[in-house]
Amino acid sequence: MITQRIRDLVAQMTLEEKAVFCSGRDFWHLQALERLGIPEVMVSDGPHGLRTQDQAQDHLGVNDSIKAVCFPAGCATASSFDRDLIRRQGEAIAREAQAVGVSVVLGPAMNIKRSPLCGRNFEYISEDPYVAGEMAAAEIEGIQSLNVGTSPKHFALNSQEFHRMTASSNADERTMREIYLTAFEKAVKQAHPWTIMNSYNRINGTFACEDRQLLTDILRDEWGFDGYVVTDWGAMNERVPALKAGCDLEMPGPGGLTQDIVDAVKSGELDEAVLDESVARILDVAFRYLDHHDESAVFEYEKDHEMAAQVAEQCAVLLKNDDALLPLSPSCRVAFIGQYAEKPRFQGGGSSHINCFKTESALDAVKALLPEAPVTYARGFDDARDDTDDALLAEAVKAASEAEVAVIFAGLPDRYESEGYDRKHLRMPDNQVRLIREVAAANANTVVVLHNGSAIEMPWIGHVKAVLESYLGGQAVGRAQVRLLYGEANPGGRLAETFPMRLEDTPSYLTFGGENDQVSYSEGVYVGYRYYCTKKLPVLFPFGFGLSYTTFACSNLRLSAERIRESEGLTVTVDVTNTGERAGSEVVQLYIGAPQHAPNGTLRPVRELKGFEKVHLESGETKSVTFSLDSRAFAYWNTQIHDWFTDSAEYSVEICADAQTVLLSAPVFVEGEKTIPVVYDLASSLGQIMQHPAGREMMAAAKNLFGTESDGAADGGAADSGVADGGAADSGAAPADGSGAGGEKSAAQEAISDEMNNAMMFEMPLRSLMGFKPGITKEMLEGLIAKLNS
Repeated sequence: MITQRIRDLVAQMTLEEKAVFCSGRDFWHLQALERLGIPEVMVSDGPHGLRTQDQAQDHLGVNDSIKAVCFPAGCATASSFDRDLIRRQGEAIAREAQAVGVSVVLGPAMNIKRSPLCGRNFEYISEDPYVAGEMAAAEIEGIQSLNVGTSPKHFALNSQEFHRMTASSNADERTMREIYLTAFEKAVKQAHPWTIMNSYNRINGTFACEDRQLLTDILRDEWGFDGYVVTDWGAMNERVPALKAGCDLEMPGPGGLTQDIVDAVKSGELDEAVLDESVARILDVAFRYLDHHDESAVFEYEKDHEMAAQVAEQCAVLLKNDDALLPLSPSCRVAFIGQYAEKPRFQGGGSSHINCFKTESALDAVKALLPEAPVTYARGFDDARDDTDDALLAEAVKAASEAEVAVIFAGLPDRYESEGYDRKHLRMPDNQVRLIREVAAANANTVVVLHNGSAIEMPWIGHVKAVLESYLGGQAVGRAQVRLLYGEANPGGRLAETFPMRLEDTPSYLTFGGENDQVSYSEGVYVGYRYYCTKKLPVLFPFGFGLSYTTFACSNLRLSAERIRESEGLTVTVDVTNTGERAGSEVVQLYIGAPQHAPNGTLRPVRELKGFEKVHLESGETKSVTFSLDSRAFAYWNTQIHDWFTDSAEYSVEICADAQTVLLSAPVFVEGEKTIPVVYDLASSLGQIMQHPAGREMMAAAKNLFGTESDGAADGGAADSGVADGGAADSGAAPADGSGAGGEKSAAQEAISDEMNNAMMFEMPLRSLMGFKPGITKEMLEGLIAKLNS
C-alpha cells in the first residue's frame, strides 16, 4: 500500500518532473530528485547472479560487469524441485545486491518453455506452469526477505527470441490462463514481487506494454499486484497508451517519450491522476529498498561459491546409469575427456551473463577434492567449431582405451543458444557426437556429463552406460560434478522439461517462430508433457524423470475423502521409503487425471502436475508426504464464464515417478459448485438438450409430440424416435444398411443401424424435427426453447 509520505512527495512534483520519473536515468538507474530528497536507485540483471556494470553501460554484456557469483541458471534450478534450496539461493543473491546497492534484481525469468528451440530457455524454469510458479515464488521470497526487490519476467507469452520485439503471440483465452499466465499468477499471489517486467512482444495484436487487460485488469485488479510495471529494455511502444494500460516505468532512460506524457496531460488526453499513480508506485518500491538498505552488507565470494556448488549438486539429473557404473571409486583409473572438463560451459549468453570472480572446472575440483585419484585428461574437441579435429579425437580415444572409465564432458557451445536468437535444431555439434561414439567404442564404460540449457537429441544414448545432466550449473559446476561422479553427493534432480525423441515430435513444431510476425499458439494447452502424455507419444526422457544412486518406493496413498465439493479441498498423503543402501532425495510428484470426456465436451490433458515435494531420506527411512489441493487442482478455464470451472466428475489422484509413470492412484468424485449458463436455440442439437436435466424432463414430457424417448436420447440417440433408418421414417427409402427391400438384417447390421440412428439423432438440430415429423411447427419448438432457457 502506498503511504501518505509517497503521496506527499508526488504532490510536490511538477508535471515535467513526474513525466521524467516514468523513465530511467540511464541504463541501470532510476531518476533522482535532489530538491525533494529522492536519491537514485539501481537495478541489475540477475536471474542467477548479479550483472552490475561499473563502467560505460550497455544492455547485452559487451562491457564487463563487477565480479560476482554465478549460480546455476533457471534451467538447472528448476530441476532441483527444491523450494527451500532456491529460496536460500535467493537470499544469497539479495545479500550481494545489498552489498553493491542494487534495489531490484531483474528476475526470475519464468516464461513457459513452449518449444526446446527457444534461445533463452536456459534462463526459463519449466514447460509446466505449476513448477515455474512455485520455483519462481521461492526465489522471489528469498530475495525480497532481505529487502531487495524482484522483477519476474517477461510478462507474458514470450516464448521465442525470433522477432521478439515485434511478433504477436496469438493464443486463446483458455491457453493464456492455464499455461502462460498461471506461473505469474502464482508468483504474484504467493510471493508479492515488488515489480513486474513486461515482455517485448505483442499479445493478440497488442504490445504487452499497452495491454490494459493484462497489466491492470488481470495483474492488479484480479491478482492484487501493488508494485510497478517496467518495460523490458527497449520494449516501450507508445508512451501514453502504455501509461493508461498500467505500464509505469520505461527502461532504459532517459526516455525520449517523456514530452508525450506532458503534452497528453495538458491536452486532457491523459488524466494526471494516472501519471501520479505510476510515479507513486515507482517511488514506493524505491523507498522499500532505501529505507532498509543494509550498509554493512558485503560480498562473501567464497561462501557463495560453495553455495553455488551445493545448488548445482541438487539440480543435476542422472538420466542413465546402466550396471550401476556410477558412482566411481576414487581408486578407479578415469579419463576426463572433452573441453568442458577444463573449461565448463556453465551459463548462457546475453543479459544474464555474469562476470564470475572464479570458475571451478571438474579438473580443478578433482585435483582439490581427490588429489590421489588417477585421472587423465584429453581435450577431445574444440567447441568453437563443429567439424572434428582428428588429432584431438585420436588423443581422446587413446586416453579412453587406457582407462577403466571414460567420462566425456560435452554439451552445447555458447553459439548454439543465447538471448537474441533461437536454436534451429536439437542436435549437439557433430564433432562431439563423433567423439562420444568413438570413445564409447574404445571403452565400454563411458559416461557423458552434459552442459546445456535446454533439451537435446541423443543419437548416441545407446552407446554409453551413464548420462549426467548438469544443465548450466553455475561457476562451481565442476565441484558439483566431481562430488556427484564419485558419490560424495547423490543426484536428486528431476527434469522440469521433456526431452523429445526429435524436433518433429514437439507440439509447436509447425508453428514455432511464426510467419509475418504472427505466432499461432495453436497447440493450446497441450504444451510439454500435457501433449506427449495425452497423445501417448514416446519421448527420450519424460518430464519429472531422474534416477538416483538409491531406490525409492511409494505406498499407502490416502485421500481425506472419496467425494468432495470443490470448495472443501482435498488432502492427499503418501508414504515414501528409501529402499536402497544410500541416503538420497526423492521428488514426490502428484498429478490429477481429469475426465477425458467431460459432460460439456471440454478437452483436457490426460494428467497435470498439481503438487511436488522433495524429501531427503536415509537408507531404510520412511516419511509421509502430505499435499493440500484446492479447487484449482481440478479446474480448467471456462471461456463462457471467463473463470475457473470444475466439472462434477470422478478424477484420478496420481502419485507418479514422472509424467508418464503412475505409481499409485485413487479416485475422488468432485462436485463442481459453479454452473455454466446454457442458452438453447433452434440450432441446438437433441443431444445437447438431453445433456441438461431440465432438457431430459421436457423432452420426456414431449415424447408423444416429438416421437422421442428421453432415455435413449440421453444415451446418445433415440431408438424409438420415429425418425429411424437414417432419419426418414415412412419415407419409402431403402434401408440404410444396404439390405434389399423385405430382406432381414443380421445382428451385426442391426447394431450398425442402431448406432447410426442414435448418432444421427444425437446430432440432429431441434429445427430438423419440422422436416422429419409432420405437425411440428416452429412456434411449438420456440415454446419449448423458451421453457428450457427459463
